[in-house]
Amino acid sequence: MLEPVKAAFGNFLGRFYDSLVPTTRTLETYVRRGLSKSIVWAPARMIDAAEDMLAAWQRNDTNDGTTTPPEMPVIVAAIAKDYLPSGRDYTRQIAEPVMVTLPNDPKERAFGVRALAGDVRAQLAVFAHDEPAARSLASQFLLFLDAQQNRRFFALYSFAGQSLPWPVQIETPDAPAMSIATEARNLTVLAIDLTLKAQIPLFDAPGAGQPNDGKGIPGSLDPAGYPLVREVQVESCTQEPRGTTQLRSYTVEE
Repeated sequence: MLEPVKAAFGNFLGRFYDSLVPTTRTLETYVRRGLSKSIVWAPARMIDAAEDMLAAWQRNDTNDGTTTPPEMPVIVAAIAKDYLPSGRDYTRQIAEPVMVTLPNDPKERAFGVRALAGDVRAQLAVFAHDEPAARSLASQFLLFLDAQQNRRFFALYSFAGQSLPWPVQIETPDAPAMSIATEARNLTVLAIDLTLKAQIPLFDAPGAGQPNDGKGIPGSLDPAGYPLVREVQVESCTQEPRGTTQLRSYTVEE
């Protein structure tokens, strides 16, 4: 459910990497190294032990060859396991199903959708042997956050053959880069905490044996939609006192 948010945040970090200006000789090498060897994911938890994360990076064979000392600096990103609904002062969830037709659906099927509104905690840790490089990476990331066009990005959700963008917003760009103490003398670690405000859709369609519009296969990646009323025929009606109308008979075609 949160994998599209994580993937979108990864693309967001890729755009930040492309925007970097090397302010030190160390960063000149960093920007030439490539994204996959410069920003990496922590293994499914927050960076609560910086040196453990660095050890995992040191064991990672980024060059597919003989083990060598890890390339520094490096940014380690993490998404927390927990989940918290967003406050109602910020937004609201769509708890009751709403009938929708997806944009660009050639079959014009009707599906149900609910929407979660959740806070997703993310964290970046900048590791560098020299303090100027670590500070430059952290400060440039916070500058990147401050640009209006970078305050939000979109996660892509797939349903019924459609790729649907749903917004993810950075709660605030005012996130300090906090120094993390380590036992290593030649290591600087700066951690940045973020909260991602994510809208997460939950689509539904008729299951096997349920009434449907016959435009797909229930339970498949190309599901049928809910049946719709196509036409209402009124055979007769009379005008009642006080402006009310009473239908005598009618037929409905689906």
